Amino acid sequence: MRILAVAGASGGHIYPASSFLSAVKIKIKSAETLLVLPLRCIAKNIIFKDSGVKYIRTTQLSLRPTFGNFLSGIKYLEGVAQSFELLLRFKPDIVVGFGSIDSIPLVTLAWLFRVKTMIHEQNVVPGRANRFLAKLVDRIAVTFAQTEKSFNVNPAKIVLTGNPVRNDLTRIDRIQALKFFGFKEKFTILVMGGSQGSGRINKYFFEAVKSSSDLQVIHICGANNDAQLKRGYKEIKVEARVVPFLEEMRYAYSAADLVVCRAGATTIAELSYFASPAIIIPYPYAYAHQLENARILGNSGAAVIIQDNDLESGILKEKIRRCSQRNVLDNMRLNYGSLDSPAAAELLADAALLAAENG
Repeated sequence: MRILAVAGASGGHIYPASSFLSAVKIKIKSAETLLVLPLRCIAKNIIFKDSGVKYIRTTQLSLRPTFGNFLSGIKYLEGVAQSFELLLRFKPDIVVGFGSIDSIPLVTLAWLFRVKTMIHEQNVVPGRANRFLAKLVDRIAVTFAQTEKSFNVNPAKIVLTGNPVRNDLTRIDRIQALKFFGFKEKFTILVMGGSQGSGRINKYFFEAVKSSSDLQVIHICGANNDAQLKRGYKEIKVEARVVPFLEEMRYAYSAADLVVCRAGATTIAELSYFASPAIIIPYPYAYAHQLENARILGNSGAAVIIQDNDLESGILKEKIRRCSQRNVLDNMRLNYGSLDSPAAAELLADAALLAAENG
């Protein structure tokens, strides 16, 4: 059995794909697995233990008639040629796409060559790539039941799997997690703005906690912001661990009483896995799909939502104050209820293997 997964450039696509391939290897040890990623992705330093990795040259496309867009089109066609070569060499039994324009060439070529295909949609509202591919593929796996109505296809080919979290995300004793950051027992906030960071969240969160001495902060700030934030926290005498990126997220989630974050699909899955009370500030662009993701937790009472255009330090400070109350935190955790999907990777692997075997 040969399984090929293709993902976009962000962690929100890469980590579910990697977890899926790991689940495949657990089910079929002899399976050959390959993860295909764009050259520009964030994963160059990540070690994928359960899969080979190949990189293709691909890029975002625009129809505007500029020289830059012409060059982007050339690069994309080069990626199509590389995808074709990979398909011929690896000879997969199934190709599974995890969204973004980067997945279109391989999934489409597989469909043309009558190789079994499947896509996984991480968000409540599907992206353009998966909307396009939905009519071609044999199976569509979705994270949320609400997503099913967004695809104009036979409902029989849609399967609800949830969104796999990365393999190393496991719950850790809180005291041990706090020690990892050099913290003592105190109200702890994890703040992050997605894989690229968020300047707006960095700014307004820092302003919101300026006069707070009764908390400590794990701040994942994105590239080029850590030095300034470290100096700032030192000046206001708030204990903080500031990093551009954190691989050991299991410690951060296990230590945090409250999370302040965006609403990417992977973040929503991770919050659900750890039942983490959260203040969510959805990214307002990309068809506002993060707002729909956030509403899954907001409507259940597991998170508080602040619209990005309403974000300012006073509002954020008040939400943090309210959510820091112990009874509020306890209720938010309880409100996660059945949102956790711990078997998502296994369900996704089962769906793909079944589709491949039926070929």
